[in-house]
Amino acid sequence: MKRRLFLSAALGTLALPACAGAPERSSRPVAKPGDALARSAADADRLVTRAGLGGRVGFSVADAQTGEILETHNPIRPLPPASVAKAVTALYALETLGADFRFTTRLVATGPIRGGRLDGDLVLVGGGDPALDTDGLADLAAQAAAAGLREVGGRLLVDGSALPAIERIDREQPDHVSYNPAIGGVNLNFNRVHFSWQRSGAAYATAMEARTERFRPGVSTSTMAVADRSLPVYTYDRQGGADAWTVARGQLGGEGSRWLPVRNPDLYAGDVLRGMLRANGIAAPAAQPGRGQGSTVAQVQSATLDRIAASMLRYSTNLVAEVIGLTATARLAGRPGSLAASGDVMSQWLAQRTGTRQPDFDDHSGLNGTNRIAANDMVRLLTAPGAMARLRPLLKEITLEGPPRQAVQAKTGTLNFVSGLAGYFDARSGRSLAFATFVADTDRRAALPVSERERPAGGQGWARTARSLQFDLIERWAAVHA
Repeated sequence: MKRRLFLSAALGTLALPACAGAPERSSRPVAKPGDALARSAADADRLVTRAGLGGRVGFSVADAQTGEILETHNPIRPLPPASVAKAVTALYALETLGADFRFTTRLVATGPIRGGRLDGDLVLVGGGDPALDTDGLADLAAQAAAAGLREVGGRLLVDGSALPAIERIDREQPDHVSYNPAIGGVNLNFNRVHFSWQRSGAAYATAMEARTERFRPGVSTSTMAVADRSLPVYTYDRQGGADAWTVARGQLGGEGSRWLPVRNPDLYAGDVLRGMLRANGIAAPAAQPGRGQGSTVAQVQSATLDRIAASMLRYSTNLVAEVIGLTATARLAGRPGSLAASGDVMSQWLAQRTGTRQPDFDDHSGLNGTNRIAANDMVRLLTAPGAMARLRPLLKEITLEGPPRQAVQAKTGTLNFVSGLAGYFDARSGRSLAFATFVADTDRRAALPVSERERPAGGQGWARTARSLQFDLIERWAAVHA
């Protein structure tokens, strides 16, 4: 397998019936006699065999304008898409909520403000904003101070009821990975807390902060203790309203930092909000979960959904995918009771949008290895009426350094022994193509113990080979399907 370099460039700012009884092997076009590029293109079956990945490979490539299927391999076999699922979620949310949709977070006073004192509760009402950060809470506190608030006479409440409370996206992941946080109606700093440490003699100084560019407030809702051991690196426990972590002394070294997931997002946000209120001269009690109705004294809004979706697709942020998917489901079918229930609604939406019946989503980010979609079904979504116009400008651009250079707008997906790639590119004739390629060794993935799931032996090499196969296939299609 030849080596290839690829560069990530900056972001750029027709559904047809499935072929009944689609073949499991590749359907290869016949090259015209004068088409030297097509004749020299590598055989798809040979590329798959040479990769030697084990498990299953499925792909489908189609004319992006007409939806005509041009070449396939295991096209109707459902496989895990990993983060390619986020492309489905992006279109689901954009078409359900609208590109100009914004999330709103408010401070609500349940009583009057007299002489700077609020005779009632102050409620942080979350709207699910997946990009809310400590800076946003600071802006809310500054607005409240400008409205004359100096003291909260009642309670400081956090209302995260806009979305269901989900402790973690995937229960099969290690406790400490920051890409598997809680989800709810209030999501601060992607529901992550910044853990840092520095050795001083035989001891360690540690900090748990709700860190942003502007602020570094310490938090009391996540704690860390250094334990005299070598393994496991981290342990987690819930102690009242706090996420209680320990870390192995033998793994720390001199100094460092990492993000850890937050499991109590309402109290985390309330803790940080109280500090921002104090910094703006407003006294408030410790926060607690609760609801209340009254007048809005401050509010902040997110960027528009199209910008949020573009960022989510570029950086593959799991929390953002789950929030926009859950919010779309709430609009379409009412507030879902769970992440899996919301995934079912998205699966039904996809079936109605494209006429397919095979997709099965248990989340909106692709983090769960139980998600399934076939390559043909993914391509049918990419070629559905209006889909390319919405999605293609938002997808990350990848440049394959050939020769010749090949630009691709696509969503990647990677789990342990699972790799996906789907999107659009232009063949060398200028013809726009849509494609999906899924590779999965689900038996090898299922055999991994939890302790090895963050960095399994052989995982990186397998992922590199899978991605190289996907790029080799794109080079073939660019030459052949002109």
